[in-house]
Amino acid sequence: MATIPDANGRLLAEEAPGDNSPALSVSELSGALKRSVEDAFGHVRVRGEISGFKRVGSGHCYLTLKDDRACLDAVVWKGTPLAFRPEDGAEVIATGRLTTFPGRSRYQIVIERMELAGQGALMALLDQRRRALAAEGLFDQARKRALPFLPRKIGVVTSPTGAVIRDILHRLEDRCPSHVIVWPVAVQGEGAAAQVAAAVRGFAALPEPPDLIIVARGGGSIEDLWAFNEEIVVRAVADSPIPTISAVGHETDVTLCDFAADVRAPTPTAAAEMAVPVRADLLDSVQQLWLRTGRCARRYREHGAERLAVVARRLPVPERLLAPQRQRLDDTGERLPRALSGRVSEARRELADAAGALRPALLEARLVRAREKLSGLRLRPALVAARIETDRRRLAQTWRLIEQLNPERVLSRGYAWVEDRKGGVVTTGTAARAAGAVTLVFAGQDRVDVQVEGAAPKPRAPRKPPEQPTLL
Repeated sequence: MATIPDANGRLLAEEAPGDNSPALSVSELSGALKRSVEDAFGHVRVRGEISGFKRVGSGHCYLTLKDDRACLDAVVWKGTPLAFRPEDGAEVIATGRLTTFPGRSRYQIVIERMELAGQGALMALLDQRRRALAAEGLFDQARKRALPFLPRKIGVVTSPTGAVIRDILHRLEDRCPSHVIVWPVAVQGEGAAAQVAAAVRGFAALPEPPDLIIVARGGGSIEDLWAFNEEIVVRAVADSPIPTISAVGHETDVTLCDFAADVRAPTPTAAAEMAVPVRADLLDSVQQLWLRTGRCARRYREHGAERLAVVARRLPVPERLLAPQRQRLDDTGERLPRALSGRVSEARRELADAAGALRPALLEARLVRAREKLSGLRLRPALVAARIETDRRRLAQTWRLIEQLNPERVLSRGYAWVEDRKGGVVTTGTAARAAGAVTLVFAGQDRVDVQVEGAAPKPRAPRKPPEQPTLL
């Protein structure tokens, strides 16, 4: 293809004769590349380390697979089943198809299945997750709670069709029959972790929640038990307000759920043994306590009787204690009639003596003497009037003396008295100069503050009201 300049000096693209390479649009070229890549790499398996994993609001997941020399963008469409939750740093083998994204001129793998790259990678992911959750304090011993001694209701999270639930029920029946609620869940495979977490939270949300929760599963490989290593299960168990026993796998199997639970049981059967005591042992203990209580009561009663007997021997005989009082009572009883007769005779003599003094003539003579004395004590009006006039003259003389001594009469003639700042009366020039500032008080309590020459001014103290003259 050759170019020639146009009339405006611009170069125009024109097809030359014999040219067999027509111009393609960007979309046509991108589509051709997409078809070529998808045809050549329709099914691939790639091993690499996950980096930059994120799940967007639409449900799709985006990540990057990388090794020490290259990286490959990857996408997991919503609804694609995954055996585990991808995390950064995990080494995986991804199976899918290679395609391109024309919008950004890049190629990527659409993952249809993802597996961990061997046992070592799985253990490395497990250790990484364990350390991350432990750093948050989910495995701290301070979070652990004691199991109830005799739970009335036990919740079990496990598969309803496995041997685990039968072993738990049989063991509980043998030891101590209890009310058991089974929350059926899938214990492995896709969605198992979400079901287990929902069951643990569901028990806590019941109107009458159980007193204890057992999360149980039989033994298996690490892949079979992986649901109990998922973060969603670990957080649900750690946040449960109900004490929880983790009984996942055999004695040698360890999951992150075991670290988050309040108690780890080596097997589901052992979890049932931890959950309840042996009923026969409880009955035997109660029987032994009842027998011991009876023996203690008998010993206490016998010892009390012995102490009472010892004390009783030390106490005096009641007859000896009451003998003096009884003798005194008999003596008083014999003397009482004689004393009463003597007192009656004496009262009769006193009455006879008094009767002689109560003659009418004597009473009339005494009444006459009282009347004469009363007439001599009567007051005459002339004497009362003279006494009132004498007191009135004394009062007038006293009032004239008060008027003469009243300071206001002196002040009304042009005089004044001098007070210092504290309200005290100043009587000398020395005292006035020492005070520095004084107050002149005129008639009608009119006051004038003045400064004494030759004396340094002093701060004025609060003034007290002058003392009023006292009337005599």
